[in-house]
Amino acid sequence: MWKQAVGAALIMTLVATPGSAPAAPARDGTVDAADTLSWAARHLGRQALPAGDGWAAEGPGTTGGSAAAPDEVHVVTSRAELVAALGGDNTTNRGNATPKIIYVEGEVDGFEGPDGTPLDCADLADPEYSLAAYLAAYDPAVWGRVAPSGPLEAARVRSVTNQTRQTQINVGPNTTIVGLGGARLTGMTLMLDGAHNTIVRNLTFDDARDCFPAWSPTDGAAGNWNSQYDQISVRRSEHVWIDHNTFTDGDNPDSAQPLRFGRPYQVHDGSVDVTHTASLVTVSHNRFVGRDKVMLIGSSNTVGPDVGRLKVSLHHNLFDGVLQRLPRVRFGQVDVWNNHYRLTGDGFEYAIGVGVQSAVVAENNFFGLAAGVAADDLLYDWGGTAVTTRGNWVRSGGDRPRPVDLVAAYNATHEPDLAPHAGWAPTLRRGPVLPAPAVPAVVGALAGADRLPL
Repeated sequence: MWKQAVGAALIMTLVATPGSAPAAPARDGTVDAADTLSWAARHLGRQALPAGDGWAAEGPGTTGGSAAAPDEVHVVTSRAELVAALGGDNTTNRGNATPKIIYVEGEVDGFEGPDGTPLDCADLADPEYSLAAYLAAYDPAVWGRVAPSGPLEAARVRSVTNQTRQTQINVGPNTTIVGLGGARLTGMTLMLDGAHNTIVRNLTFDDARDCFPAWSPTDGAAGNWNSQYDQISVRRSEHVWIDHNTFTDGDNPDSAQPLRFGRPYQVHDGSVDVTHTASLVTVSHNRFVGRDKVMLIGSSNTVGPDVGRLKVSLHHNLFDGVLQRLPRVRFGQVDVWNNHYRLTGDGFEYAIGVGVQSAVVAENNFFGLAAGVAADDLLYDWGGTAVTTRGNWVRSGGDRPRPVDLVAAYNATHEPDLAPHAGWAPTLRRGPVLPAPAVPAVVGALAGADRLPL
């Protein structure tokens, strides 16, 4: 039966989704890059989210740029071309609702100037800012445990503004962005703010680094460095599908950063954060590798506009050697099913964060645990009260896989107890829900960039 379920899942994923046929390219004597795309690539660009595939399928579903006219189909190879394809002006592109399909070819670097010249952090720094001066001024032994302020902190903030203009790429509604084979976005944030009906597929994201992290002396017992830039940030958006991507820190992991003020100098934030009233998001068949913070759903504990929002589905994703927020949830009804977790003991904090008024359902996931990670470490109480867990399995080290009741394991070693029922039952799931022992094989074969037929 497991083999049948695995086979069905493979077929459901690899068979092209029915939808609009690829438009034939116009032939006017010129050769457009989009004209050279294979039939499979054209079809992938026109694909909509399948019916029933997670929260993003609710209501009208998610079609992205599938209705794009031929002149709104682009192949981009640089930051400047990406900005142009999204509407032409990075400051206003978030308002461009024209249906569009953008194929990324090769590597597109957020630190590339308008003329193609590579930039670095020094090019984006305000003239009055330097890290050495910042470290000298705000050393807790000198400054104390209060938030940085004054001219040097103001210069850091201006530097952040410079970087935001450069490396944060604003995406508008009705957009599909697809990577061709080996496509990579590096040093870049895709900002989906008000980007309703958007699809992002088959891309590798790496090293969305923050040149100017902020020192927060009251964050935790000893203070922390906090960075700003996610790889994908979804805000104030509905109907978003993020599928078959790979998220890494490239050759610049936080683990290689020095200690500053006795704390890790973090230059990365999340992989896919869903915040600021966003909702109806499906995150499927992605690979998150070697990262610290992965997915924050809901950015504040304040009861307000996020109530009734932040509805997110996560399925068939691989969380490989990552440390926390897998995901961390506030308020939302979040469906976490058929994901594979390969968790190491080096720096691991928790998998699923149960936050304020969250309603997480975690079903038929498989957790591979290295030495130092136990089943009672997989949940973390961030002020929540309940979580539904069923059908999950764990394998600790070389032991045989076994079923696990995640809530019971957590409650056995923590106070207060979490209640075992989140108060809702998911209905938007496509294809068979695999038994947890079958999950590693399917997710290993399908999750991540460059697994779709192009």
